[in-house]
Amino acid sequence: MNFQDYPEDIRRRAQTIRLLLLDVDGVLTDGRLYFGPQGETLKVFHVRDGHGLKMAQRSGIEVAFLSGRRSDAAYHRARELGINRFFEGLRDKLTVMRELEASLKISATQVAVVADDLVDLPIMARAGLAVAVADAAPEVAAAAHWVTQGPGGRGAVREVCDLLLKAQGKWTEAVTPADGREHPGRTGPTG
Repeated sequence: MNFQDYPEDIRRRAQTIRLLLLDVDGVLTDGRLYFGPQGETLKVFHVRDGHGLKMAQRSGIEVAFLSGRRSDAAYHRARELGINRFFEGLRDKLTVMRELEASLKISATQVAVVADDLVDLPIMARAGLAVAVADAAPEVAAAAHWVTQGPGGRGAVREVCDLLLKAQGKWTEAVTPADGREHPGRTGPTG
């Protein structure tokens, strides 16, 4: 999406974000649970979401996963992405959000939350930018400042990362390789 196509309020909110809080099931995944033959839980994560998170982190945005469930798959995905703030089995995500704000010395207005279900309404109400994935519960979509075009587990997180990077003027640097050369086939301005 072209940056100018976002509502002005969303662009303004996104400019100040320093911490991105993500629910796992239904946001980083499509919400379905697969069980292997030994009873292990399997989850599918979208590679574009992962790339967006890596770009956001390299650009100075902190990322944390907050999940109500315990999941080895989500833990391994967080580690693979270099995300050290991984909280699982949570009943009270709001307390964790406040603790993260204090440890990072930021305000709630500098926090973006991406959610899909009712349990996340308290952290959405506190966040400077509350985002619902396209297939979120109706109450979550109604509470959000912005709703992604894509559903959870299918690139919605990447949309949020792209928005944050564009709003903060970090997009071009994020998509330019470390050696400074343009990507093959890339033409014209980004964003």
